[in-house]
Amino acid sequence: MATFTERMAPVLVLWLAVCLAGTWAVDRGNFKTCDQSAFCKRQRALKPGESPYRALLETMELTNTRLTLQLINDNNKVRLLLELYRLQGNITRVKINELKPLKPRYEVPDVLIREPPTEPLSLLSQDENGVVLSLGAESQRVIISARPFRLDIMEGRDVLMSLNSRGLLTFEHLRMRKDTQADPDAEKKEEADPANQAETTKEEEEKVEDGMWEETFKSHSDSKPNGPSAISLDFSLPGVEHVYGIPEHADTLRLKTTENGDPYRLYNLDVFQYELYNPMALYGAVPVMLAHNTQRTTGIFWFNAAETWVDISSNTAGKTVFGKMLDYVQGSSETPQTDVRWISESGIIDVFLMLGPTPKDVFSQYASLTGTQSFPPLASLGYHQCRWNYNDQEDVRSVDAGFDEHDIPYDFIWLDIEHTDGKRYFTWDPHKFATPKDMLQGLQDKKRKLVAIVDPHIKVDSNYKIHNEIRSRGFYVKNKDGGDYEGWCWPGSASYPDFFRADMRAWWASMFAYDQYEGSMENMYTWNDMNEPSVFNGPEVTMHKDAVHGAWEHRDVHNLYGLYVQMATSEGLIQRSGGVERPFVLTRAFFAGSQRYGAVWTGDNAAEWDHLKISIPMCLSMGLVGLSFCGADIGGFFKSPSTELLVRWYQAGAYQPFFRAHAHLDTPRREPWLFGPENTALIREVVRQRYTLLPYWYQQFYHAHRTGEPIMRPLWVEYPQDPATFAVDDEYLIGRDLLVHPVTEEGARGVTAYLPGKDEVWFDVHTFQKHNGAQNLYIPVTMSSIPVFQRGGSIIPRKLRVRRSSTCMEHDPYTLFVALNPQRTAEGEIYIDDGHTFNYEKKEFIHRRLSFANNLLSSVNLAPDAQFTTRSWIERVVILGASKPSKVTLKTTDGQVSQVEFDFDASMSVLTLRKPGMNAGADWTVMLQ
Repeated sequence: MATFTERMAPVLVLWLAVCLAGTWAVDRGNFKTCDQSAFCKRQRALKPGESPYRALLETMELTNTRLTLQLINDNNKVRLLLELYRLQGNITRVKINELKPLKPRYEVPDVLIREPPTEPLSLLSQDENGVVLSLGAESQRVIISARPFRLDIMEGRDVLMSLNSRGLLTFEHLRMRKDTQADPDAEKKEEADPANQAETTKEEEEKVEDGMWEETFKSHSDSKPNGPSAISLDFSLPGVEHVYGIPEHADTLRLKTTENGDPYRLYNLDVFQYELYNPMALYGAVPVMLAHNTQRTTGIFWFNAAETWVDISSNTAGKTVFGKMLDYVQGSSETPQTDVRWISESGIIDVFLMLGPTPKDVFSQYASLTGTQSFPPLASLGYHQCRWNYNDQEDVRSVDAGFDEHDIPYDFIWLDIEHTDGKRYFTWDPHKFATPKDMLQGLQDKKRKLVAIVDPHIKVDSNYKIHNEIRSRGFYVKNKDGGDYEGWCWPGSASYPDFFRADMRAWWASMFAYDQYEGSMENMYTWNDMNEPSVFNGPEVTMHKDAVHGAWEHRDVHNLYGLYVQMATSEGLIQRSGGVERPFVLTRAFFAGSQRYGAVWTGDNAAEWDHLKISIPMCLSMGLVGLSFCGADIGGFFKSPSTELLVRWYQAGAYQPFFRAHAHLDTPRREPWLFGPENTALIREVVRQRYTLLPYWYQQFYHAHRTGEPIMRPLWVEYPQDPATFAVDDEYLIGRDLLVHPVTEEGARGVTAYLPGKDEVWFDVHTFQKHNGAQNLYIPVTMSSIPVFQRGGSIIPRKLRVRRSSTCMEHDPYTLFVALNPQRTAEGEIYIDDGHTFNYEKKEFIHRRLSFANNLLSSVNLAPDAQFTTRSWIERVVILGASKPSKVTLKTTDGQVSQVEFDFDASMSVLTLRKPGMNAGADWTVMLQ
């Protein structure tokens, strides 16, 4: 018989869920402000000024690979160790730790793809005031000033970046608690070494109760057994007015100054229906910021997994256009400058300074540290249909049939938590999903797939195999007293696997084997939700900071939990196929490096126009820091969208990397055909547009996987010297060659798009109308409009024969869209492989360059050492901005020469070559005469 707790669990969970979600708005009181976070409040109280830190130049040691130098805090005599590395690829690494910490401080493992290779540092000069080191190329130097400690990176006469120029470096050393009952000899020993421990001043003693050794938030107590351990460092960026990155925040692409409010917070949290345009923490945290001006792009990677706050200030913030003009007229010589301050609760200072100089250099530098976007299965770039929840197998079958009935393609249908047996993951509801393999086979027969959710909170239930295994192996996170940590989540009482353990991750991965995960098949993939981790009755709806992972507290590692869950899950999907098949795993929580393991989305948004708008800067911000596979819940997770909002959201989502509709349990059903035939037709049309562009999307993912460049990218990435692009976040580029300006205003009759590039021409992909660059273009819109432009000088492959799923289109022919710009050669690519295995790593692919110049269109092999064959051919070439030829001739590698039929539309200057028929993997040339 069930205990009272077991019987009450669903009631309590439902009550918690209603409390958290029922208001349809975030309860700010659940989440800390800086003032409520003791270390943030303590650090933020420090004002810029004379730093107490001094560099002890006599301790400097310089080897071929690094410089070390001690710093001393003149207030308390605690010594720190500075390490400086020059890394390959124009990156400088700065590490600061205690010289002799009382115990080790946490350094983040598993995120860097390797120990970064170093390059030689050389000493240029030294005196009693500091040292100057060469960073090699282009007269780059590091200047370390001794009193107070300051570090400047210069190129020629320009300061690129300064550290501690505002004197805000702080490093709270580990210490014994003065009122502790600890071994008195240990305390004496610790106090005896001035390099290890300072005398506690009266001022410090008075501060002891200020959240240093324990802290309470609402009803939750944080025991803080290690005491204060916060770190902080400021960075000055001369000449910079625009900074970006540090996702995840529901805010503009260009980060705002924080002087009149809270800093941006990086602390992975389960925030129900988050508010927009504020710096509150959300589900993921990537501590990477990019700075950009017309001369240079740089990046700062603050390599720390603890709770972090980021303050931004600017000497030009708040100035009106008139004020800036007045400065100009009066000859004001003030150089714009942005100052950034990072504050973390624990760990060490470990920062990578990525010195560009171009945006793509910074992407390459960051990728060299944390890796690139995983190369997903082609099918995962199609459309995903999801809700909480499809009720049973018959519901899945019916929805699947509805797509065929209404001629709308899709690739994946999703199952949320209700598909399980009582929220026990890796199981199926025995009544609603009694024969999951039959369901999966039905999808497989149509070349479609399914995603099932597997969350990292495990129901505490002695009849549940997964729980028993984890408990018996000691794999759960521990509470501060050494027992298994328990919290409340969807199943009721739950424990949390310790994914920081490699043996735990290996065991978790093994659970995805087909003989372990009953009912699973090769067309079933995984969704990791709630992996911040979400703990309904925990502080800020997450895990207590004094929970324990081996030698470390949760406070040290918090932002890594979600990355490890996705890592282990992804590895499980790879292993189940013997290492052959690429995985697909969606995660809600993420950190630097998460791009290596799958896709992300923007979490529990709402059916509101502003949430549609914010999806663009949110995904742009993620792309800038490596997370290219990003999307938002189409239609909004909470609430019910109007038909207009739903259609507009489909139009926007079809042109974002991850394309999934999702909805809350309490919302009315919203499959695409439930809003009348007109709206069904509008949605069908834009989903089909997505499928025609899959060859281009797939090529962009391959490129991102190879280079680390974002797929969905801000305009300034391609037009870095055009200030008009620097704050644009209502339109974006897909790769280099497609510009998209979704309609995000209710009742819109037109949008104004900025078409960048003074030498560019842009073609409307729907009408083929040609527009010059460097202009704001007003575009009238109707409900069928999604403004998309192809850049002149590009060639984009499409597949125009849309079928029920992407796999059904595998062997279909291509149409090449060639957009001409008289000033340059038109170029594009075709990339083809099997779409789902890792065989591309064995050079089993086709990668070809397409180019059009001097009336000659050609296909050239970019990978002559690769081997792959395709049945696809080129069935049509559409040339925009063309002149009418007298004849068109095709020449193939076997020497065959043939005439090609064509049509010419003189009114639009569009030339269409019909059925040229060459294989997509072959060499060929087409000559216009």
